[in-house]
Order: sequence, then C-alpha cells, then structure tokens
Amino acid sequence: MICKLALLLMVIFAFPIVFYSNSWVIYINESNLFRHNPRDTVYLSVADGYVVIRVWSSRFLNIDSFWLLIGDNRFPMKIQFNLTDYSVWFGYVSYNGSGFKYFFEVKLSNGSIITLLNDRFQQYFVFDGFIKYMQVSWVGSRVGYQIFPDRFYNGDPSNDDYGLIYDSLHYDNTTNAKPVKSKWNDPPLDLLMHCCHQYYGGDLRGVIEKLDYLKELGVGLIYLNPIFLSGSVHGYDTYDHFRIHPMFGTLDDVKKLLEEAHKRDIKVIFDFVPGHVGLGFWAFQDVYVNGPNSRYWDWFTIYRYPFTPGDGRDYKCWEGIGTLPQLNVLNPEVKKYLFNAVMYWFEIGFDGVRIDTPLYLPENYRLEFFHELRDTIKSRFPEAYIVGEIWFQAPDWVNNGPFDSLMNYALGMGILLDYAQGKLNGVGFNHVSGRLADYFAKYSVSVAGMGFNNIGTHDTDRTLTMLGGGGLWDTPSPESILRLKMLSTLQYMMPGVPVIFQGDERGYTGRAGPRGPDEQRYTIQWDRLNTDVYNHYRYLGWIKNNLKPLHTSIIRVFDTSGSLLVFTRGYNDEVLVVANNDRISVAYELPPGEWSILYVSSGEEVVIRDRKLIIPPLTAIILVLQKQYSDISTTTEPEWLSSTPVVSTPWFTESYQHGISTSTESPVSTNYLEERSEEQVVKSTGNLLVIFIVITATVVVIVVTQIILRNLNVRV
Repeated sequence: MICKLALLLMVIFAFPIVFYSNSWVIYINESNLFRHNPRDTVYLSVADGYVVIRVWSSRFLNIDSFWLLIGDNRFPMKIQFNLTDYSVWFGYVSYNGSGFKYFFEVKLSNGSIITLLNDRFQQYFVFDGFIKYMQVSWVGSRVGYQIFPDRFYNGDPSNDDYGLIYDSLHYDNTTNAKPVKSKWNDPPLDLLMHCCHQYYGGDLRGVIEKLDYLKELGVGLIYLNPIFLSGSVHGYDTYDHFRIHPMFGTLDDVKKLLEEAHKRDIKVIFDFVPGHVGLGFWAFQDVYVNGPNSRYWDWFTIYRYPFTPGDGRDYKCWEGIGTLPQLNVLNPEVKKYLFNAVMYWFEIGFDGVRIDTPLYLPENYRLEFFHELRDTIKSRFPEAYIVGEIWFQAPDWVNNGPFDSLMNYALGMGILLDYAQGKLNGVGFNHVSGRLADYFAKYSVSVAGMGFNNIGTHDTDRTLTMLGGGGLWDTPSPESILRLKMLSTLQYMMPGVPVIFQGDERGYTGRAGPRGPDEQRYTIQWDRLNTDVYNHYRYLGWIKNNLKPLHTSIIRVFDTSGSLLVFTRGYNDEVLVVANNDRISVAYELPPGEWSILYVSSGEEVVIRDRKLIIPPLTAIILVLQKQYSDISTTTEPEWLSSTPVVSTPWFTESYQHGISTSTESPVSTNYLEERSEEQVVKSTGNLLVIFIVITATVVVIVVTQIILRNLNVRV
C-alpha cells in the first residue's frame, strides 16, 4: 500500500495543475493553457517608461479577471487582442531601472482562482531590470516623410550637371546609353533605357527651402533616399560613402539641412547600402585596373579577370545586375570601412539610418553583422533610430534584434492597404482584426511603438494608384480618394511613426516599373495640389502631434466582423478608431464612455444616437474620451484647421473606465493573500465540482496503478 501511495503522489506531483479546493496552481512551463517568458521581449519589454508584461491565455478558459502581482501590489490586466487559440493580456508598471519578482492570478467566471507561477523550483517570474535595447523615445510621437531628393525641389540649379558627369553609364561597358538631364516638367522616360539616369535637379537646398512646408504637415522625421556620391538618380550604387554627391550639394549643405531641421524639431535619417556598390566605387575601380594585385581584390568576389564592367556574369553582384557589384562583408576591412562610414554621418548630426536590403548579406553572417553595427551605433548614440528594409514580418530582426524597426510593408501594404481595397472581410485570420492581432502579437510592445509605418514608397506604385486612382496623368475617382483618406487615417492611428512618400499628401498618382517609366518617382509639381487630400493630411499630422495616446506603444484590437475595424489607442483606451471599408453604411455600438467624434475621414456628418455610431461608406472615424478631447481642444490650432471637416457630438453621461481599475476588490479573499508564501499555497474553501473531479481522478489513478502493479507482479 505504501508503494501504491508513493506512485500516486508521483503521478499527481507530475501533473501540471495542482488543486487546492477552488484554487489551482499552474506552472507555466508545464501547461499549454498559458504562455509567458520574461526573457522574451514579446512577453516583457519596456515601452513609454513602463514595464509592459503580456500573457497568452487559452481561449478555452472563460476568464473573468486577470491580475499581475508584484509584492503587495496588484495590477489589473486587459485583453490586448484575441488570436485564433489564445487571448493576449497585458499589464504595466512604471520602470525605474530596478527589477522585481512577479506572478499572476486569474479568476474564472465560475469563481475559481488560478495562480500562475513560473516553475516548481523558481515559483516567481523574475525581471532583472536590465533592458538590452531601450526604446528610442522620440519615434512614436512623430510623422515621417520620405524624400527622393532629385525629384523633390530644385533649390540650386548650379549643381544640376553633376548627375551627368558621375553617371554609371560612363563606366558600364555593356551599353551605349547616355544619361539625360530633364526640365522639371518633362515627362519621365522609359524605364528600360533611362530608369535611374534621368536627372531633374532636386537637391538638399531644395529640401531646406521646403522645411516649413513639411512642418505644416506635422512632419517630425525626414527619411532621405541616398545622397552619397553614386552613379544614378536613386543613389543605391554608391561610389564613396563619405562624400555627398555634388548634384545634391555639399557637406555644408548637409550640415545646414540638419541645423534647420533640428530647429523645427524635425529628425533626419539617411539611407545606407552595406551590401553592394556602384561601378565607380573607388575600390572596384582599383580592382578593375590592377586585378589580383589590387589590395582590394578580396573586397569583391571576382569570377573571371579581366572582366567587363557592367557584366554581372564576371563578378558577384546584387540580383545579377552588373552595375551593382556586391561587397564581401566577411572581409574585416570591408566591415570596418562600412562601420566607419555610418558613424561618420552620425557624428555629422543625423538622427538615424535606414539600412538597404540587409537580407542580401550572407545568410549565416548577416544577423551577426548588423548586431555588431547596432552595438557600435548605440554605444555612441543610444537614441539613434535604425530601420531595416525587410518587406515581410521578421520578429528576429527587431525583438532584441539589430533593428529598431523594419520598413513595415507587412503592416501598411499587407494589412491596411488590403483592407482599404475592400479585402479582409472574412473571419478569423482572414478578417482585418485577426490579421492586425496576429501582426502585433509577433512584436514586442516596445518595437510596436517604434514602427516605421510606410505604405507607398519609391519602390511601389503610389498609394492612391493602388487604391484605383489611376496612373500619372489620370484623374483619381472620388471613391479612390475616399479610400486613400480612410487608409491614411488608419496609418496615422497605428503605434509608431506614419511615413508618407513625397507627393502622396498632394493626391498624386503614378505606377512603378518594371515596364514603362517610373511614374511614382516623378517630380513634385508644386503648382499641382489636391486641396482636399492635402488638408486631410495636414489635419492628421496635427492630430498625431497633439493627441498623446497616439504617442504610446499600445493598441487594442477588438473582435469585429464584416467591413468593421475597431481598435483603441493608449494605455487607458483614450482614443477609439472605427472604420468601414464597405460601400454601404454600417452601425456600431460604442463602448460605454463620454465619447466625442474628433475626425471623420470622408467629411460626412456623423452623430451618435443611443450609443450607436453610423459609419459612412469607406470611412474611418477617430473618437476620443471627454478628458482627452478637452486636452487636445486647448492646443493651439493652425489657421487652416477651420476648413477641415471636423464633426462634434454631444457628450455621453456614462463614464468610460477602461484601464487601471479603481476597484479595491480582490478576486480572492484577503486571508488568501496574507497567508500566501513563495513555497506554499494555503487551502481555501472548497468548490464541490473541483473536489469531485479530484476525487474521481484519484480513484482512477489508484485503479490504474493497481492494474499496472498486478501486471508487473509487484507484491506489496
């Protein structure tokens, strides 16, 4: 009998759930009901000055409340979003640099209490206070603007010929094509002949002259396409990483741009290409002339020598394009050269860097390379913003990875654009709410708050074109404009920094290659403006700048169906966004609260009646709580704001109390809390159903054990 009892105790002890009447203890590493790992930034990160802690709970559990316990303090947790099999809960406490121990308590709808612990040997979860990569504090409050310098504005016509002088076609022995200098209003030439060799004259002084224009849009971050000496308009075929292309200006022009931008509280990031260079790159030219005797021979991978510049069969190059020789970043000298170049421009005064095509570095080395680059940058410039050009979701690159953010095509084009096009109206993952939840669940809260949220860029069709607005010379339909305004509203409401490509705010259209001219890169026609679209973007910029919950890293996505998308922003749900991508109006019942309509993207008149909101077709609506509306309404409004369609609404009388609970009621008894220790859990009053289950399970175990022992001929 003693052996039977010992075996029974071993079976029960090995079971991941320990029962104490109506209280359960679950060790998270032994159960699939919950997921949490304090060493994984997806579950624990520091954002906005808070330690944000997240737990995944099985959707099979009917949870009434979820609590984070730290010492004698209890912090309520809320559902951030629902996934297919799990709900994601989050709670937060102020971060002061110190660590702490913590655990969780869960109250089920039947009154049962689950105590969620780490494991049997170290029951408490431990946060040691150390954060490897801190969030860049200035990113989430800003609006971003991408500038393709040659096509933005010509502020100094005297430097216009330098593009022709340095063009890579002079080095390319596989073509007889010649670069072209065009007037500002000349049409773009065919991509096959003059893709990136048609020069219009835009430059850095032009950017300086338009800084006030950008500030009026609410811009607080400029992303400059490459400005270093290169052989093309796009600049991704660098000749010298330490030298400004003369067609854009001088080093003094760069310093002046940074000075004037910083006066206006505008950050500037530069574009950097670590993996490949142009035909005129000084080291490549040395190899071309001196062959294996060149000290830079090992900077490249040469298949045959002598080689023909421009012939991608003779040496390793990017995507087989002969004008883009690939650097051998495994060579320590190459790495040192690249790192020194990046640090040089940070010393000049840039605030961040966008890394071009990082996935083209050797697969078994690229993460190591960029981690080392990040450590080098952050050691001197901890608030530097590092963005990597990766077009899909890649959590390993940002969750304690080498980049602060990716270029978030996966969010902007993969989710928001699809929704604005009328898609993602299915169920689960095929609905926009499920897709957004899945996206943000893969990234830490800290990373979400630093998101570089672009849609259209220099590499894509213009955003309005992707929404049915037509090509470069077409007149966009009213429906495409409505879709653009809805989409951009959602873009501005996401955590992180919304980044628009030059001209999108003016209602421009244009198709990208690979056939025909690169219309999306056409020059900004400063006398051509869609005033409605422009005012829309200006007002979105004003909202983003002044509505504080939009500066946080928190988004909560609600479960909806059909054409509806609903989410809140801020730790206490101060901002509510409701969108409808259908061609007919839909109704939505608002959560309790004193809500005011701040902005309606379509400009339609919208009122709230009996807590029902009727969302017009192809419209996104921004609502705020009364307290938050009072805060933003006291902010000085720009003169043009009166011309922007803003609809007010009466207040509700019912108070909206999402967020930190004001209730002092505990989900368990006070005695239960007082008698708890790290080593034991004291029994509470019985739950008959649980007791019955435990007794039944015990009997079954005894019977099974008896059968096993008999079969083994064990005598007891």
